[in-house]
Amino acid sequence: MPFLPPQKDENLLVGTESPDDAAVYRLNDEIALIQTLDFFPPVVDDPYYYGQIAAANALSDVYAMGGKPLTAMNIVCFPCHSLGTDVLLEILKGGASKVAEAGALLVGGHTITDEEPKYGLSVTGLISPQEILTKGGARPGDLLILTKPLGSGIITTAHKGEMVSEQILAKMIAWMATLNKDAAEVAREVGVKACTDITGFGLLGHTVEMLRESGNGAIFYLDSIPLAEGVLEMAEMGLVPGGAKVNREYVWEFLEDGEKADSIWLDILCDPQTSGGLLMAVKKEKGAEALSLLKARNLTGAAVVGEIIAAEKGKVSLVDTPAPF
Repeated sequence: MPFLPPQKDENLLVGTESPDDAAVYRLNDEIALIQTLDFFPPVVDDPYYYGQIAAANALSDVYAMGGKPLTAMNIVCFPCHSLGTDVLLEILKGGASKVAEAGALLVGGHTITDEEPKYGLSVTGLISPQEILTKGGARPGDLLILTKPLGSGIITTAHKGEMVSEQILAKMIAWMATLNKDAAEVAREVGVKACTDITGFGLLGHTVEMLRESGNGAIFYLDSIPLAEGVLEMAEMGLVPGGAKVNREYVWEFLEDGEKADSIWLDILCDPQTSGGLLMAVKKEKGAEALSLLKARNLTGAAVVGEIIAAEKGKVSLVDTPAPF
């Protein structure tokens, strides 16, 4: 499949030539636009929560670049003839609540008829050209901090099979609906230079992108990686989405001693996340401060999960110990 032709413009600061989370176009020396869009089918039954999750997921790309959302537009595919407009209204209410929480304006959108519901947002944000966070800014010695627990793909897969409790599902819904706004504010406050949000490629897939762009390797400390309640047990039961297998195939060549890695942990680390947390590369001397600030903002799942090392570009090592920090 051919790639899109590169777009040449001195003001296009981030485009299709890099795997970053959004495009960035400079308007002047002080202001640049961030542009992104995302939409997907329902991951939960409740239409209001689905709208919240889809909106939080779309807004997250702006936060991952270090910016602030400005405006958003609805993207809707929906079978009104079979599900009715009341369900659609709840989805839109859920999405609007998260746009408002982000401090952005919902300014319109577009709807088409489709047999499978899909919802999301096109989002425009603002950032200073000097403050853009990309995947290529990580340096050896940086700590890797993850701001939300893993497991949304596994839990929603278990939910489809009616094999997860309402309590566990409700906790995961709350995490998926949590904006990455506070995490992005902390990233700016402690001077983070590299960041990404963890979504469809899983923790390992998005980390590999960061490492390839920055030219380094990484170590993950498995005992320090935050997991949503019940995820390890569900993974052991085989309640893993098909996308995890695809992600495993992608990251396999980048794993150090991958054949020795625990298969269950690989499923978890490759689990496609919906509206996951930010993964930020933080200078070691700022690690404790960053964690303290995150937890003060009620991001209780945040943890130091690894570190950037000087190694072959993209290589990831998995260590079965807690982080030594």
